[in-house]
Amino acid sequence: MLRPAHHPRLLVVGVDDDTLKWTPFPLTVVRRQESLGADAVRVWVPWHGEIAPTAVRRVELSRAETAAKKTTVVLAVFGFGASTPTAEWQQRRFCGYAKHALALVPDARAVVVWNEANSPTYWDGTPAQYESLLARCYDVLHSRHVEVLDSTASAHSPIRFLDAVALAYRSSRRTRPLVDAFGHNPYPLTQTESPVAVHTGDFLGEGDYARLVTTLQAFGRTPSIWYLEDGFQTTKVSPARQAQDVSAAIDMAACQPLVHAFFNFELVDEKRAIGWHSGLIWRGGKVKPAATAFARAPRRCRP
Repeated sequence: MLRPAHHPRLLVVGVDDDTLKWTPFPLTVVRRQESLGADAVRVWVPWHGEIAPTAVRRVELSRAETAAKKTTVVLAVFGFGASTPTAEWQQRRFCGYAKHALALVPDARAVVVWNEANSPTYWDGTPAQYESLLARCYDVLHSRHVEVLDSTASAHSPIRFLDAVALAYRSSRRTRPLVDAFGHNPYPLTQTESPVAVHTGDFLGEGDYARLVTTLQAFGRTPSIWYLEDGFQTTKVSPARQAQDVSAAIDMAACQPLVHAFFNFELVDEKRAIGWHSGLIWRGGKVKPAATAFARAPRRCRP
């Protein structure tokens, strides 16, 4: 684990949670998140090929804007494989849709262009097509108030994918960046593996920070990294072990100099038995031991 002697940067620590979109009282959700130590939230803005957000989506985004006045809000705009914007006209439409979404949440801190683009579940296109989408959206979305991020997953050959995106970027002779920061979801290789585990091959968990940095340097500058998703499921490990892993993951992120943010996947467990149960709160409202670990985990690197 990398622990610099002096590391004053404050880590942004948040949750991935859509609850505030679904209630007319989003600040109640924000207060609950803050009570557990979350100073940021990433919300999903679904895209199915629309030109602009629907009436329902506009209501959800208005609630996200209410929240953004009190906490750090990150918008993740994406769909799934079948809706992948690979053609030029589709990419123009997607970036326009994301711009509409940002206009409705002017206090948002960042926007993620698609999710886990190296995963076939989400991206049904080539790395070069993702590079094209990033370039087009960056030019539309970037401002001095909003950071533009990409997104990759720890599995699905992230090094090979990012190398191909970087090659397309260099080949395009583009001089502007593709992103302001690189988003990565550093889930462990297995659901019982420690977040500090180091791997070989084409897998980039949180313990593989040094190889992630080396990979991102192919884009020609020192990268800034946001861990946009990570989580440990209490259907696979004990609540005490989840708390231990949450604490270790945030502790490690705080000591990785180029990592600026860490988001726990979910605030509250899903209802579905086969769904995700890596939240800080049990379904029903009772907090898990992980909630205390999350709140107490350091935001700066401890000596």
